[in-house]
Amino acid sequence: FRNEGSLTSTLRTLLFFTALMITLPVGLYFSSKAYVFEGTLGMSDRDSYFYAAIVAVVTVHVVLALFVYVAWNEGSRQWREGKQD
Repeated sequence: FRNEGSLTSTLRTLLFFTALMITLPVGLYFSSKAYVFEGTLGMSDRDSYFYAAIVAVVTVHVVLALFVYVAWNEGSRQWREGKQD
């Protein structure tokens, strides 16, 4: 049963970060373009596309780094628990 719980936990983590990877960069791209770069800073349409794309790319890298961190800690935790048996 322990192995089944770890599989469920791993799948839940993967699905969470998959949802973040899809929604967060796209949402930040459009919101930063419309509200930050065009609205607040008054940039042109062409410039706002460029900077909003940079925000989306940085967001993808942050989500990937968080996923690696969480997966690394989850794997080492499972290894320690299995080692104590």
